[in-house]
Formats: sequence, structure tokens, C-alpha cells
Amino acid sequence: MTDTLLLPFQFPFMQNAFWIALLVAPPTALLSCFLVLKGWALMGDAVSHATLPGIVLAWILGLPLIAGAFAAGMSCALLTGYLSHNSRVKQDTVMGVVFSGMFAVGIIMYTSIETNEHLDHILFGNMLGVGPQDLWTSGLIALLVSGLLIAKWKDLLLHAFDPAQAQASGLRTGVLHYGLLAALSLTIVATLSSVGLILAVALLVTPGAIAFLTVRSFGAMLWVSALVCTASMLLGTYASFYIDSAPAATIVLILTLIFFLAFFRRIAVMRRTSRMTTEAQQ
Repeated sequence: MTDTLLLPFQFPFMQNAFWIALLVAPPTALLSCFLVLKGWALMGDAVSHATLPGIVLAWILGLPLIAGAFAAGMSCALLTGYLSHNSRVKQDTVMGVVFSGMFAVGIIMYTSIETNEHLDHILFGNMLGVGPQDLWTSGLIALLVSGLLIAKWKDLLLHAFDPAQAQASGLRTGVLHYGLLAALSLTIVATLSSVGLILAVALLVTPGAIAFLTVRSFGAMLWVSALVCTASMLLGTYASFYIDSAPAATIVLILTLIFFLAFFRRIAVMRRTSRMTTEAQQ
């Protein structure tokens, strides 16, 4: 029985999958808390999809794919900010236009070149094909992004709630704003080899949403988000071995189920509190 339970850990490709899960979980979980508070959930989706043309262009030029992905992600974020500040169109509408347009450009570029490369691992990830280079890249990005978010979380929190107060307090709001966008682009680059572009948005939104429904303080929100994301990624990777499913999709499904559990628990608590208040008034 013990040998059966430990079987996934005996294969090198599964060991790498567990390692990439441990590396990717902290930065995505911490970043998701800020994206949820700022209402930037769609921004994560936009930047992840918009990296595709950068990836294809980097491949054509023989450059590192992560460099193209980062450049395209930052271009999407900056273009979205410029258009939303210089037009009457709301930011979510601008993001939808920009990321769909850049994603379409990436698809056209990919289909117009002759290559034996497959797009599936970029779109959906390939946790079972992760190599040492992917682990090093994701590990360095995770260390950088997680360290910056933890060091500056109070400043970023104030900027998320009240940018005017943050500026009046002497904080460099421009640096915080674009630093958060840079962290978002880097984190998406770190998830390319694991969950891919399409599923990356789940890691950048769901853990923070779960924590938001579960706890009240932002400090606790960061911890809960990180723990939930790490546990879900490890459990999803482990379960996928036995049910013969895609690890990334299994991870996202587990996160979604936890979100609904947290949501219905919150509803139950609110109803019980309301009932107790009514009874006390009577």
C-alpha cells in the first residue's frame, strides 16, 4: 500500500512536476491577493494571453522565449494603461480589446511560419515535461517576485486601496504601479512551462479570491492564499498521476472546488449571523 502511494515520487518527470508546483505556487498566490483587491483579475488574463506574439517573435529571432513573453506582457499592460487614461472607454473594455488583439496576432504569426514546434505546451503547459532549465528559470523568478511582494506588501496594499493617500504619504505610486505590472509579467513567464498561458489566470485569481472569502486581514489573506495554492498544486499533480489527467487542469479544478466551498461557507456564516441578530433584537 505504501509503495503504491509513493509511486509518483519515484519517476523523475513527476519529481520535476512537484518541484515546479512548489516554485510557481508562492508568487502566483501572493500576486493574486493584490490583483483581487485592485480589481485586476482581467489584467492577469490579458497579460497571459498577450504574451503569445512575444513568444513567437522571440522564437523566430532565436531569442529566449521568456524575454519575448516578458516584453509582450509589459507592452500589453502599458498599452492598456495608456488607452484607458486617454479615452472614455473603461479599463476592462480596453483590456479585452488589447489582449484579444495581441492573442490574435500571436496565432497569425504562429500559423504563418513553418515549424515543427507545437503550440499546445505554450497554451496549456507541460508540467510532466519540465526540465532543469525550466526549474531554474521559475525558481529565480519566484524568488524575485515573492521577495519583492513580501517586502513591499504594506505599500502595495495602501496603493491598492487609496492611491491618493499613498501618494500623499510620500510613496512612489508610479513605481508601485509599474512594479506590480512587471511582477505580473514575470510571474506569467514563470508559469509558461507548467500551466501555460490559458490556465495561468486561474492561479493568478482563484487563490486570492479564496483567501478573500475566508479571512478578514490582508496579512492572513497572503498566508491563506499561499497555503491553498501550494496544497492545490501538489494535490492536483499527485491526483493526476492516478486518474491519468492533465496536471494543470486538475490543479485548476481543485482550486475551483475550494473556491465554491469557501463561497458557500461564507453564505452560511452570513445567514447564521443574520438569524442570530434578528433573534437577539426580538
